Amino acid sequence: MIVKLFSTPCCPVCQTLKEFLKENEIEFEDKDVSKDNSAREEMMDRAGVISVPVLLIDDIIIVGFDLKTIKKVLNIK
Repeated sequence: MIVKLFSTPCCPVCQTLKEFLKENEIEFEDKDVSKDNSAREEMMDRAGVISVPVLLIDDIIIVGFDLKTIKKVLNIK
């Protein structure tokens, strides 16, 4: 499973999502779209949004901190 998080350092929801992933021992790649233009373009191309957080789990895109969906996709109870 490949997990990417598109985020910015000043986004409190992004920080909460990072903590949730760490607490559940989910390895993820954090892409800072405020500094990484290619990551920002990838996020916009794949998710069609310019807001963060965007979580990409394999080919599943989750915009925002949708806990129910994230738990379902990651099989977390």
